[in-house]
Amino acid sequence: MEPPKLTHKDYITLITEIETGKIKIPQFQRDFVWTLASSAALLDSVIKLYPIGTFILWTTQETLRSVRNIGNLDLPPAKEGETTNYVLDGQQRLTSLFAAFKGLKITRSSGKSEDFSKIYIDLEVNESDPSESKPIVITDVSDRKEGACIRLRDLLYGSLKMLVAFPAEHHGKLDKYKNRIAAYNFPFIEAPNVPIDIATEIFTRLNVGGKSLTPFEIMVAKTYDEKREFDLEEKYRHFIDRLEDVDYQTIPNQPILQLIALILSKDCTRQTILRLEKNAFIDTWPKAIESMESAIDYFRDSMRIPVSGLLPYYTLIVPFAYFFHRLKENNKESPNFEQGRLLEDFFWRCSLGMRYSSAVETKLAQDRHRMERILNNESPDYDWGIDISPEFLIDNGFFRPSRSFIKAILCILAAQRPLSFRTNAIVRIGNDWLKRANSKNYHHFFPRAFLKKKGVPEDKANNI
Repeated sequence: MEPPKLTHKDYITLITEIETGKIKIPQFQRDFVWTLASSAALLDSVIKLYPIGTFILWTTQETLRSVRNIGNLDLPPAKEGETTNYVLDGQQRLTSLFAAFKGLKITRSSGKSEDFSKIYIDLEVNESDPSESKPIVITDVSDRKEGACIRLRDLLYGSLKMLVAFPAEHHGKLDKYKNRIAAYNFPFIEAPNVPIDIATEIFTRLNVGGKSLTPFEIMVAKTYDEKREFDLEEKYRHFIDRLEDVDYQTIPNQPILQLIALILSKDCTRQTILRLEKNAFIDTWPKAIESMESAIDYFRDSMRIPVSGLLPYYTLIVPFAYFFHRLKENNKESPNFEQGRLLEDFFWRCSLGMRYSSAVETKLAQDRHRMERILNNESPDYDWGIDISPEFLIDNGFFRPSRSFIKAILCILAAQRPLSFRTNAIVRIGNDWLKRANSKNYHHFFPRAFLKKKGVPEDKANNI
């Protein structure tokens, strides 16, 4: 790995590299949130020749999913074969500088817009008087007289005729401030050609206070391929949209990554996922999605689990999808009777035994081997037990919808198709009302109010 390099870019170079696509903001960066006032304060430091901090770039030939639009400009991609500098630290400052220098109108995700052309230079501030520590760059000129202020954009790009129209006593400042911006050396540290997992680790340490980027956020950036029309975030969103039709739209993104890693590397740790080769990942994506859909069909049809919100663990979809992936490799579509019996046994052992409450990645790698045994019609060895005695059920049956043990029992009850107390109609179980622990719809499983009226104590009325 090459050591980082310290370089400097002047104003013209900085703007040119952004406009030509050499400097980009990777997708895993957060939204631009600095206000007009914050950006003006940054420009005030530039005008006064104060340090504004170092920008850190990741220099690479990898093509990532990047935020191309800074402000309202549709910036071009980097030329093929050329290096791109992705911003790891300084995105807010860099976007502020670019928006102010270009006079852009920024529209936030909230819909609110701010006009960065409304940043002004106060020509009446006396820099030589230390007692007058006023900002030179301002945003409010409502109390200034005509000719006392100039728009930053006009200072940089205005015609000579426009500039000389200002009062003669300000001509020296106009020239001085314009030269300061043009000559300001913006410091950059470049991390050249490091792997994406190291680049994102640098980003995490610098930017988000120790909160690591998720593997999905990193893989969205890493696997983006314009030629192959692959955008992981978009692909996942389309997958979830399709699952909404069958009430399984709450499946998170992590199980998909774990499944692809198990298929390609027989392991699914964070490090393994981040080291997956881009083209292999893209090639495997459709097979993984098809296998996940087969697993979901199995949960809905064979096990009669009507919605994803009832699954004891979303992680359960990973070994089942792996099973269906391997089944398809053997040119088969459905498990035989013995495989079905073993799959059901595996499901309840994991669910009632609270299998995935910890060390998920390690256990998934172990369970891949169990799925291989089931494929061979062999019963896996299990190194954990389950207790379904009446005493255990009573002691551990207090209701909380996030508990895998409770959800396992709910799956059993839901498979019996509960009926309405009032109309005797089949109750529609949906993800929309399983989100809240206090949802009145849980009375189809836990008729607490009814039981309390019958004199059943609270701790028993709310027990499985």
